[in-house]
Amino acid sequence: MIEIRKSEYRENVEAFAIAVVTILFIVIFIAQSFLVKGTSMEPTLHDGERLIVNKYIYRFRLPRTGDIIVFKYPGDPSKKFIKRVIGEPGDTVWIEDATLYVNGRALDEPYILEEMDSDFEQVTVPRDAIFVLGDNRNGSRDSRYSDVGFVPLENVVGKAIFVFWPLSEVTVLVNPHNGKDYFGCRGYSDSFRIPDPVSIDLFKNQSLY
Repeated sequence: MIEIRKSEYRENVEAFAIAVVTILFIVIFIAQSFLVKGTSMEPTLHDGERLIVNKYIYRFRLPRTGDIIVFKYPGDPSKKFIKRVIGEPGDTVWIEDATLYVNGRALDEPYILEEMDSDFEQVTVPRDAIFVLGDNRNGSRDSRYSDVGFVPLENVVGKAIFVFWPLSEVTVLVNPHNGKDYFGCRGYSDSFRIPDPVSIDLFKNQSLY
């Protein structure tokens, strides 16, 4: 009887240890939960929303125009920013008469909050960096400002893929410039809603700006 109890206790401890190791592996290498702070990504993301970031995807490919990414703020790496990738390495980017141009072509942006109120001179994105903007163009601190500037690829934490809180706003985030995104979701809507969601937050939350 005592041996059976000891065996059951050991099995429970081992199962718990395996679960902890698995969760730590996921948090460190695969996915993590973040809390959105501020309005720089409205109307796509809102203050107080919680989302899951895929930290593994960019081991296989570079960030693409239209991806929503989390990155370490160059001015203070302890802070994390969330913005949309506009310029990939080697791209030329500028804003003129409220229109955003990438490599000489106007970029269709159904996700921005409102018309941009200022121009931005043409720049070329370095080979080891990306150019990012917030969807709330008139209320976002992004690559147009010197303290952010071009974001080094080594500063990129991962790709935002899923809003899970509040439940009424559960959303899979889809790149509108990709006919087939990471989830294999087709179409040009920036996101689509999942009805009657059920979400469990297993990860430590970090704040995004």
